[in-house]
Amino acid sequence: MTPVVPEAIRTGRLDLLPLSVEHADEMAAVLSDPDLHTFIGGIPATAQALRARYERLVAGSVDPAVDWCNWVMQLRDAACLTGTVQATVTASDHGRVAAIAWVVGTPWQRRGFAKEAAKALVAWLGAHGVRTLVAHIHPDHKASAAVATAVGLAPTDQWHDGERRWQLTIPTARDRHPRPG
Repeated sequence: MTPVVPEAIRTGRLDLLPLSVEHADEMAAVLSDPDLHTFIGGIPATAQALRARYERLVAGSVDPAVDWCNWVMQLRDAACLTGTVQATVTASDHGRVAAIAWVVGTPWQRRGFAKEAAKALVAWLGAHGVRTLVAHIHPDHKASAAVATAVGLAPTDQWHDGERRWQLTIPTARDRHPRPG
């Protein structure tokens, strides 16, 4: 299968830019609020730690069946980074599956940026052959549940590490327009 490689994605207010190591300094500030880590775990990373992490992410997965797709959200009018969206894409017997996630820095929350970015991500992934999207969301994280709902994911009865699995299956053209007979 052809690898899925992140490309720039433009929305109404955001540019989703493929992650680069150069984003680490600004993203360290964006992700610096300890409260932001309530549901995602961990503590705010230093710029140096993010740089090392971004180097690994940009290098890509060592597994040829897995593609790491990561973007930073840039608020176009202010030319500043506001968060990230990501997808880990794997091949399955039923087509490509992507585990997706989003994070918006505290100062930019409650403005619809996560929904806007996640909708664009879902559309982009669908256009690149992804048929199933999943997200794992803490049951108390109402904002993330609202984003998942807005992009078409629905909660399942499956759980992983205390988080509920949400899922969306994107129909293929054949599913939408079956051939007669």
